[in-house]
Amino acid sequence: MISGGSFEGVSASRYEKMFYRRCGRSGLLLPLVSLGMWHNFGDWASEDTCRSVVSHAFDAGVTYFDLANNYGPPPGEAEKTFGRILSSLPRDEIVVATKAGYFMWPGPYGNWGSKKHLLASIDQSLRRLGLDYVDIFYHHRPDPDTPVEETVEALDLIVRQGKALYVAISNYDVAATERFMAAARRTAFATPIINQCRHNIFRRGVSEELLRVCERLGLAVVAYSPLAQGLLSDRYVDGIPTSSRAARKTWDGGDLKAEQVTQETIASVKELTALAAARGQSLAQMAISWCLRDRPGTTPISSVIIGPSSVAQLTHNIGAITNTTFGEAELEAIEIACRPRAA
Repeated sequence: MISGGSFEGVSASRYEKMFYRRCGRSGLLLPLVSLGMWHNFGDWASEDTCRSVVSHAFDAGVTYFDLANNYGPPPGEAEKTFGRILSSLPRDEIVVATKAGYFMWPGPYGNWGSKKHLLASIDQSLRRLGLDYVDIFYHHRPDPDTPVEETVEALDLIVRQGKALYVAISNYDVAATERFMAAARRTAFATPIINQCRHNIFRRGVSEELLRVCERLGLAVVAYSPLAQGLLSDRYVDGIPTSSRAARKTWDGGDLKAEQVTQETIASVKELTALAAARGQSLAQMAISWCLRDRPGTTPISSVIIGPSSVAQLTHNIGAITNTTFGEAELEAIEIACRPRAA
């Protein structure tokens, strides 16, 4: 595995192409746009395409690569695919993140946030990735039944064992975030550096309150699904393409459903597309820029995770970072375009 320095076929000026933001109160910097592998690195995807997407992302200054143990399909496949690709990249310049907490294997220990589940999960992920450690290990969602102190202790143990440099949480709302951080500080265990949440123009998973709470607690916020799984693009304006996520029967039930592509939604998409064009952007670019915009009174979102399935999509979406400023009138027009419409 290459440890650093030059990398064949990758631009020596790659870090001049990307902007980076501080990750909470840690020493870690994240690129404005990161590469996620939820449904685009499964067994249906060409490994050559996956390799090309990763290579071009790194060439553009993308250093953060986001996985989870259940990403595929099937579960675990994305980690295996990325592990093979990572072996030819400079590991010391790469931030690898994975997660555990959703269903992964049968029985009482293959899910949620127990120490049993999380310790087994990190070992399985490291084997699939071919790594000794990951840079960030996330608890993927709050566990309503396991004491939060047990989950906190499990993440701390993973850091102490040298299997992760940092720990983080994902899909935690305001109350769950405050409980988790209080438990971590009360026990002096490893403190998370990120809360990763679904967030886009249609689904406001990151509220202003959550941003303020995370800022007060020293947590960065990372957003995923900025394009609402393709809705915030030109993909569905003329119907549902047979190759789209909405047309596929997915393995985990978490993907976009055809019934979500309503006439009301398409009407909003068309209005948003016109607003984006006035900014000199595509809708996809504006949707990413909207997530990354400056937010008076609190720190902005540190990074937005995109899941392109081609180099063309990747390059186009990264172009959003050149225009992340919005006027008040633009933001109000976006809000109006998303309001429910009279029947």
